[in-house]
Order: sequence, then C-alpha cells, then structure tokens
Amino acid sequence: MTVAATSLLTAGPARAGLRVASVAACLLLWQAASAYRVDLGLVTFSNVPGPVEVADAAIGLARSSKLLSHLGASLSRVFSGYAAAALVGIALGLAIGRSRVAGDVLLPPLEVLRPIPAVAWIPLAVLMFPSSEGSMIFITFIGALFPIVLNTVHGVETVDPRLVASARSLGASRFAILREVVLPGAAPSIVTGLAIGMGTSWFCLITAEMISGQFGIGYYTWESYTLQNYADIVVGMLLIGLLGMGSSALLRVAGDALTPWRRRGRLAR
Repeated sequence: MTVAATSLLTAGPARAGLRVASVAACLLLWQAASAYRVDLGLVTFSNVPGPVEVADAAIGLARSSKLLSHLGASLSRVFSGYAAAALVGIALGLAIGRSRVAGDVLLPPLEVLRPIPAVAWIPLAVLMFPSSEGSMIFITFIGALFPIVLNTVHGVETVDPRLVASARSLGASRFAILREVVLPGAAPSIVTGLAIGMGTSWFCLITAEMISGQFGIGYYTWESYTLQNYADIVVGMLLIGLLGMGSSALLRVAGDALTPWRRRGRLAR
C-alpha cells in the first residue's frame, strides 16, 4: 500500500472526506475545461479528452485482448531489468562501501557513466543487443542501477564503525560482520535506493517502448498519439501511474519486512 493510500485509510472521516472531495473537484474541473474547450493562451484544452471519454476508452481497452499483451510485456521487461539492477547494484554498493580498493577500481567508471541519461543509451542498446526485447530490458537495468549503487554505498558508509569494531573484537568473521552488522545498518538506504530505482525503471522502460517497442504500455500510449486516439493516451498515462504505484506498494511491503524497526517507529509516532 502506498503512503498516500495508507494516510487516507488512517485519516479520520473528516480528513478522508476532504481528500476525496479534492480529487472529485479536480475531476470536475478537468471535465469542465475539456467540455468548454478552455483556452488559456499558453495552455489549451481544445483537444484534451475529459474524464468521461477517458473512462469509456479504459472500458474499451479492458474488454479487448490488447490489455493483457501490453501489461505482460511491460511488467516482464521492467521486473527483469530491475531484478538484475537490484542484484548487481547492491553487490557493487557493498563492495565499494566496504573496500577501498574496490572503490578505487569501480567507482570512477561508474561516476563517468552515471550522468548519462538512460534514454541516451537507447541507440547503443539497439546496436548491442540483437533483439529489441534485450535492448529495452538493458535500458531498464541502466535506469535502476545507479540509484541502487549510490544509496547502498551511502548506507554502508553510514554504519557506525564502533559496531563493526565491536563485532570484530568478539571474533566475528568478515561475512558475519557483513550479514549481522553492515547489511542491517545499511538496509534503510538500500530500500530507498530500490524505491528510487523502481521509479527510474518505469520512466526508462516507457521511453524505450515508445521508441523501439511493439507491445507495452509505452508503445500503446505512443501509438494512440500517432493514431490521434487522444483518450487512449490518457488511459496509457493512468496505467503507467497505477503500475508504478503498485510497484512502489510492493517495495514498501518488502522494505517493512527488511527493516521492521522502522515500521514500528512509524507506528509509534
């Protein structure tokens, strides 16, 4: 469950009603702006579909066979690339954070590559991978990798060295120190990196699908634009938002399981 959904459920009836009313007001304003083709000069709603049109388009998509194909393609790509990025990113972050030699060897090339937007990797990915599927998974991997690496390094470096020294003085092995001291201490930062990486994964995947995909939510959204099915564009955007929200909810559950002391601290406040 997301932070917004949790706060809505835990809020009192008055606050929950106010929040629902706020969303309803936004939908009414959107419908009015679309129906009356409001033109504000810099922004115009002349061609923007209203919520009623978008709802009709969403129902039509749900009844068609295309929805499962697009959802399946996007979910398989994003989770494949993200899972690889999580494994590689956490391993690199732990190595860099715990070893000065690893930091000197691994961190400079990562810092050179990190500022390059994942979108800029798309032409090279197309050349590197024989299939468009592999190139899109790679773009998703690149998008998630650097936030995970950097947050893992930060988490490892913030572990209290006195805890490590105490464990070492008690005869703990390097692996035991990593498992019992470093990983629990760095877990909050790692979870933060995983959450940021999930967001960038979706951003990069949707962009890659718009450019080289044949199926997927990004491809569906771009195809709707080229065919001038404007209501379908908004449906695609909402699907992207819902998928991202669902992914964040899964990560939140996993993060609470990995760091139960943080969850207890939130509940105590």
